Amino acid sequence: MKRIALAMAGALLCSLACWAAETPQSGTILSEKSVDCGVKNKGKKSSTPVLCQQYVIHTETTEYQVRQQKASSEAIIPANTAIEFTIDKDKMKFKVNGKKYDFLIVGTSAIGAEPSKPQ
Repeated sequence: MKRIALAMAGALLCSLACWAAETPQSGTILSEKSVDCGVKNKGKKSSTPVLCQQYVIHTETTEYQVRQQKASSEAIIPANTAIEFTIDKDKMKFKVNGKKYDFLIVGTSAIGAEPSKPQ
């Protein structure tokens, strides 16, 4: 009987941890820039660089740099756009104006953490 209760408690804790990971966080898009994300070969001798959008997303505690997974003809999201997002491993998923976006997280930095100065 105790094993069953312990197993049920463990399952409940695991499900709560999974649910917490799916809770949306809020942030704001600070900036956008185009970055190289590969080349497109048109033949044996010619190739064209491919550009992807990279965004900086600001939350209360963290700043994320996210990039498109593949070059596409998606519209550019304007700066100062408020978003709600979820993070799954190295991907950030969010919705803006009813359209879903899926980006790779390529960098993070802490906000408000002052480095300690040696005395």
